Amino acid sequence: MLLNLRLDGSSLHVLCSTKTLPISPLDKFPSVKKVKQNYVPGTHESDKGLQRSTRNGDRGCGTVSHEVVAGKNLLFVNPGNGSVGKSSFSDGFVEKRSKDGGFCGNGMVSKVHTKCSTKRLSYGGCIPAILEALDCIEDVEDALSPWAERLSNKERTIILKEQIRWERAVEIFEWFKSKGCYELNVIHYNIMLRILGKACKWRYVQSLWDEMIRKGIKPINSTYGTLIDVYSKGGLKVHALCWLGKMSKIGMQPDEVTTGIVLQMYKKAREFQKAEEFFKKWSCDENKVDSHVCLSSYTYNTMIDTYGKSGQIKEASETFKRMLEEGIVLTTVTFNTMIHVYGNNGQLGEVTSLMKTMKLHCAPDTRTYNILISLHTKNNDIERAGTYFKEMKDAGLKPDPVSYRTLLYAFSIRHMVEEAEGLIAEMDDNNVEIDEYTQSALTRMYIEAEMLEKSWSWFRRFHVAGNMSSEGYSANIDAYGERGYLSEAERVFICCQEVNKRTVLEYNVMIKAYGISKSCEKACELFESMMSYGVTPDKCTYNTLVQILASADMPHKAKCYLEKMRETGYVSDCIPYCAVISSFVKLGQLNMAEEVYKEMVEYNIEPDVVVYGVLINAFADTGNVQQSMSYVEAMKEAGIPGNSVIYNSLIKLYTKVGYLDEAEAIYRKLLRSCNETQYPDVFTSNCMINLYSERSMVRKAEAIFESMKQRREANEFTFAMMLCMYKKNGRFEEATQIAKQMREMKILTDPLSYNSLLGLFALDGRFKEAVETFKEMVSSGIQPDDSTFKSLGTILMKLGMSKKAVRKIEDIRKKEIKRGLELWISTLSSLVGIEDCDDEL
Repeated sequence: MLLNLRLDGSSLHVLCSTKTLPISPLDKFPSVKKVKQNYVPGTHESDKGLQRSTRNGDRGCGTVSHEVVAGKNLLFVNPGNGSVGKSSFSDGFVEKRSKDGGFCGNGMVSKVHTKCSTKRLSYGGCIPAILEALDCIEDVEDALSPWAERLSNKERTIILKEQIRWERAVEIFEWFKSKGCYELNVIHYNIMLRILGKACKWRYVQSLWDEMIRKGIKPINSTYGTLIDVYSKGGLKVHALCWLGKMSKIGMQPDEVTTGIVLQMYKKAREFQKAEEFFKKWSCDENKVDSHVCLSSYTYNTMIDTYGKSGQIKEASETFKRMLEEGIVLTTVTFNTMIHVYGNNGQLGEVTSLMKTMKLHCAPDTRTYNILISLHTKNNDIERAGTYFKEMKDAGLKPDPVSYRTLLYAFSIRHMVEEAEGLIAEMDDNNVEIDEYTQSALTRMYIEAEMLEKSWSWFRRFHVAGNMSSEGYSANIDAYGERGYLSEAERVFICCQEVNKRTVLEYNVMIKAYGISKSCEKACELFESMMSYGVTPDKCTYNTLVQILASADMPHKAKCYLEKMRETGYVSDCIPYCAVISSFVKLGQLNMAEEVYKEMVEYNIEPDVVVYGVLINAFADTGNVQQSMSYVEAMKEAGIPGNSVIYNSLIKLYTKVGYLDEAEAIYRKLLRSCNETQYPDVFTSNCMINLYSERSMVRKAEAIFESMKQRREANEFTFAMMLCMYKKNGRFEEATQIAKQMREMKILTDPLSYNSLLGLFALDGRFKEAVETFKEMVSSGIQPDDSTFKSLGTILMKLGMSKKAVRKIEDIRKKEIKRGLELWISTLSSLVGIEDCDDEL
């Protein structure tokens, strides 16, 4: 049944057409002229070709000469009488010719095994001898002549399959074609398509396809599957889909193997929905053809993994249940995939249940336990991870490097030094290599555990071994530098010099370490010394140094390095400019900040929303509406939408200058951009309450206030502003309730809040509460200000004290703070107490 893939036929024609690629027909492959000289493996014709002059070998290799093959040069050797040592040529077949790859006296290359000898022997019959001959004798005619005209289809298939080099496979394939007695069927072509596809020889793949069509060899399901597979793995997904489309066009339904290949292609491209759609269409069509179709575990495993990677847990689970219902053999891969899917989605209970089920169907393997160890370490259940590690060994399974590294890394980040050292000892006993990533993690463990001597010994172990890469040294420098151990970081840096492994990577992390330790001069000195050691600064070097200097309030120096960075062509975005602008703004040097901004625009570096936000906020702080709005307009012209930072800055600006309408418009934008978890920040909402309270717009202020209280975002200043608004409008009952809430919430921490309460109590005649609040303010260490004593003076005058007497007390306080405060308290207490007595009488 035709599979409806909705592919455009015209596009398929273009993609698969030979017109788009200048194809040389496969039957025009270079044919090797019969030459009786001995061929050196490793000098076979390739795409680029090799050219060497005739010379005499130093180690008795004989004469090397050119042989022209279809316009290209090949190297042949006429071996001399001496023995041959290690050849300078290699194609991956021969490693040590002096032992097993030298030349025999009979003109043959001695045994060069391309694949496992045990596997070859398992074929039986003449196959092992044929493959041996093809390894030892370069000329295909000479190698196969003992079996000429006697090779079966199966034997020809095996011979082609066993070839590793695509060139050798082509030579053998062409030799088969040159013998009229050999019929080459679709299976042989499939093998060649795979070999050439794996080598990414796309012109030859297309040529071979054309030859099949020309000779009337009909492609079968596996032919298309092979083409889809090699093109997909070669990174040419569009071409792979083209072959799938051609298959659909002729009405050929993909079989299960081809379907698995297509699913893998979509999964690799992370196009999970397309994979699911393809699977559903295919399985639906399959069932229409044969209602008893039973898919293999491989296809189900692929779909479970695809569902898992796309987060479709329900679908993965249903697919697993379908396997059980249909009696599909559940393999270790099936369970491993399901465990991984459930574990990655936090369903560890399901993982435990799966493990019990798994043991009824098949035995867990090392990968099973590795997944379990990884999942439980990620979920911070290190004890359970350790239990699975022990269970794996008890089951007779040998932990692999992944098992050890996963658990060791988990121990290291939790500072479990004793457990980590025990595992290291076990790894050493079992000769398990510790990779550099784990090594640096252990260095960090010792550093964070404040075991510096052990950290250094651990680093020295790998340094002395001489196998540490630049990345390894950089990771160790960073481990010390991030925690402020500058001298140790410098020692590691010096070790790099000892082994001549200083690269830009080490310099970058060392400069970063100096920045963390606020050693800006050293960072600059190190930067300046790089070129003398033959190391050129890169983009990261410049970025790091500019950020360090800008953060250290040294924007002028940062600007100098920014200019150097621009001159070298490393400035590709506004990030370094933003750092310098922010530094100038922080120091209040707005003119310099604008100068850097103008320079950035002049050099066609586009500002982003962060740059505009910094400048808008800077001028908003100074109340400069005109400058602030000019950057708002520039941002609009650049097509950059505002964000919450910009809106907050504008509301702050409008609050300072009293622009209510403009502030309301921006606040509405903020509210529209909010969701259930994100609201305007507290400062912005407080600004709006302030604007409303100044205009006695009580209801609007209350609406924001209630919303903030519901979100538990209302702070001391929110309550203080609401209290002042109620007091201003003579609504003393509401103001008193606010004051009560502030006391209950214990959020009186600022003079403003206390002054709000004192002002309310003074105005409402609640003098005793005012005195108690004042005493609380002084005892809590909050310094009263002029506004405080203004309210207290009002109380004293209401209680009958003259204005002159109040002024005298205040003069004493200004001269002697401690004595003055005591005088204020005693006077207030005395007068309030007399007043209270009069009331009782």
